Amino acid sequence: MLDLVIKNIGELVIVPRGPIGGRSMHEVATISQAALVVQDGRIAWFGPETNLESPRECHTVDAKGGCIIPGLIDCHTHTVFAGTREGEFVKRLQGKAYAQIAEEGGGIRVSVEAVRGASCEALIELTLPRLQRMLLGGVTTVEIKSGYGLTVDDELKMLEAVARLKSFQPIELVGTYLAAHTTPREFADRPDAYLDLILDDTVLSRVRDENLAEFCDVFCERTAFSVEQSRRVLETAKRYNLRPKLHADQITQIGASILAGEVGAISADHLETIHDAGIAALAKAGSVAVLLPACSFFLGVEQAPARRMLEANLPVAIATDYNPGSSMVESLPLTLGIACTQMKMTPTEVLVAATANAAAAIDRHDTVGAIEVGMQADLLVLDVPNHHRWMYELGRNCVRLVIKKGEVVVGEA
Repeated sequence: MLDLVIKNIGELVIVPRGPIGGRSMHEVATISQAALVVQDGRIAWFGPETNLESPRECHTVDAKGGCIIPGLIDCHTHTVFAGTREGEFVKRLQGKAYAQIAEEGGGIRVSVEAVRGASCEALIELTLPRLQRMLLGGVTTVEIKSGYGLTVDDELKMLEAVARLKSFQPIELVGTYLAAHTTPREFADRPDAYLDLILDDTVLSRVRDENLAEFCDVFCERTAFSVEQSRRVLETAKRYNLRPKLHADQITQIGASILAGEVGAISADHLETIHDAGIAALAKAGSVAVLLPACSFFLGVEQAPARRMLEANLPVAIATDYNPGSSMVESLPLTLGIACTQMKMTPTEVLVAATANAAAAIDRHDTVGAIEVGMQADLLVLDVPNHHRWMYELGRNCVRLVIKKGEVVVGEA
């Protein structure tokens, strides 16, 4: 691989590696008229272009005065799914509540039936163009959860699709086991029996041994699994080296974020109804608070209290929650814009949230999400002069080049 030299950088945003506490997320240095050198897929040097010593043999990229930032990381998605639910979208606009739609046979059950009816190959075929569009928007790493199969075979099928998709496209994919998304219809009055099934030794051993997932997630909510049931899921999964994550404090407050702290979750996600005790628990455990503003935007509900968490110095990450029911939003830049306009986060804060802290939420902070010598060269060349302009021009894709592991994978170098 030839060395890659990027010249004529209008603004190089030197995002440090995560996790970065909320009170420091706006403190990011920049270099104007900069250059950057990539060797063997990693950042080897950066600084003012006047100090650049180009390798004798290299591939040169002209940034044309544009801004360079780390590749974006979408650390909470449900990108592998089948079927769509636009009918429910219209019903919500007409005033029907999500719970009422579910009682009428809609909701997650629609997605479950579609996934159960799809082969692994069909799921791959459906997911691949979604990932290709995410890549065009600058996303270079994506976490993908199971959770729409709700049988052992179908949950594993979803994770197998994630594993196989790694070889079909350049985005780095991270699998999460979310069989405890909700109780399937077949176990409507027997949630603990369902947990027995998905937490069986043979199932979790296969997830571990075949590297199908790195994390285990659970939806801790009145309409899904209780705090104690969620604790059982996460503590059991930890014995198989599946690190805990939670869908926490999304709709009602039942103590999910406190549980996240108690089990040492790498992240607690959603947090629309988090209280001070939950914030304190996450801070004590060192968990990343993953906020999902596109979900609240899509559903038309109140956003998570981002500024409270930032002021409490929690490391805050932002992700799309891309899924067919509550966040049919695959654009992470759009999601970051929503965080700016509705959560009152600054462009610098949302950039850190979708890079350094998103990397920390999936245990990738030592390799991606930062501009630092030795880090993997996952980089975006934007066609705007600074990252503030990037968020200001919310309605268009400002990504000109996407570089993954030192290779240009989108755009003409």
